[in-house]
Amino acid sequence: MLDQNAPAPLDLLIARRLRREREARGWSIAELAAASGVSRAMISKIERAEASPTAALLGRLSGALRMTISTLLARAEADAGPQRIARAADQALWTDPATGYLRRAVSPPGAEPELVEVDLPPGARVAYPGTSFAFLRGQVVRVLSGRLAVEEGSEEALLEPGDCLAFDLEAPKGHAFRNPSADEPCRYLVALSRR
Repeated sequence: MLDQNAPAPLDLLIARRLRREREARGWSIAELAAASGVSRAMISKIERAEASPTAALLGRLSGALRMTISTLLARAEADAGPQRIARAADQALWTDPATGYLRRAVSPPGAEPELVEVDLPPGARVAYPGTSFAFLRGQVVRVLSGRLAVEEGSEEALLEPGDCLAFDLEAPKGHAFRNPSADEPCRYLVALSRR
């Protein structure tokens, strides 16, 4: 029987990977808290898989660890074992508890470039600090359905189905993804290349 209160499999992998990354640097929870601006209590809950981190929290934690969110999640997913084929039924799913943002790891763990499919609910907005993108060589987003507003600093691009945007990763500004629709979800594909 499935335990409804058990953490999602990816949440457990994230918890273990975050702790491994912190410990590999010889950091205490307090040191990661100071570097990321995330409370010690929240980091402890995430590492024990008692709380599912939001996309914003993952951005702050991964930035403090000097890696992208995608790298952190890819390493967590890779902890499940090596794969060359990512079957649709086995692709890791993660939901941001704050916004309902649903992230699907489309490519096999560790593949380059990494492909991620996102479902962004109507009206939802997910923001990432500039440090979240510091270790990417390239990032491209293509809208599959709905509309997507991509904020880069003070600039905003509104994308329709089929539109594709290459990010300016040289600027230290943060990025945000926003679904401007009040009633239609947005689905988009992100391709990421690490340095």
